[in-house]
Amino acid sequence: MRLRIEVATAATELAWGKVLAPGRSLAYDLLAREAPEIGKQFHTQGAGPYGMVPLGHGAPVFPQARRRRGAYAVGGSGWVEFGSPLFEVVTVLAQGVKQRELLDWGGVALRVLKVAAVEPPGFESGRGRFRTSTPVVMKGTGRDEVGQRTTRQAWLLPTDQEFPVFFQRNLRRKAETLGLDPEVSLTEISWVGPKRSFTVGQGAKPGAPIEVELTGAPETLQAIWSWGLGQANAAGFGWVAA
Repeated sequence: MRLRIEVATAATELAWGKVLAPGRSLAYDLLAREAPEIGKQFHTQGAGPYGMVPLGHGAPVFPQARRRRGAYAVGGSGWVEFGSPLFEVVTVLAQGVKQRELLDWGGVALRVLKVAAVEPPGFESGRGRFRTSTPVVMKGTGRDEVGQRTTRQAWLLPTDQEFPVFFQRNLRRKAETLGLDPEVSLTEISWVGPKRSFTVGQGAKPGAPIEVELTGAPETLQAIWSWGLGQANAAGFGWVAA
């Protein structure tokens, strides 16, 4: 499930370093105030056998904002989305946002206009096409062709040979974290967007938006739609465009 927050701002641009970074802090602040036990668990140990955090968000979207070179354009009415495959997490976030008139997004004031829950698609056929609005980030082995480790920060792009294997492994770990059918598969990468790096926390994470076709149990596909693709979803990466 997702939470769509309709907002408005008088600002005209957002620093690139603040496009994604404020989302994680905002989500954890809302959890700390409304459900501190959930926020503490997510922050210290995550969930399930892999310590994953079932939480995601996208970047603020302002369709009518005037684009300008070198800046992320905002202005007028728009929205920002958060999501989780756990109903109670989305409920808590909604409760917290409804008590606020303004959201501070990297120094830009977003006036809250409306808060609404959005149900995932049904995926009755067991197939789904997912396109992300933010880059998907994945780490690989950091080893070269002969098996020698060359780096510990082995960020993969969707065009890299290792990417499909690690991407599918991530999907199955998400399903196992939630106790869902883990037989979910990547069947096609149909589009790869431009590479972009965002700084969230320590250092920049590089990746690219993608469109993929997945097969799996409908409940598993719904959970992935609500959570996001790849790693670092709680930091705003891999957000699926609704």
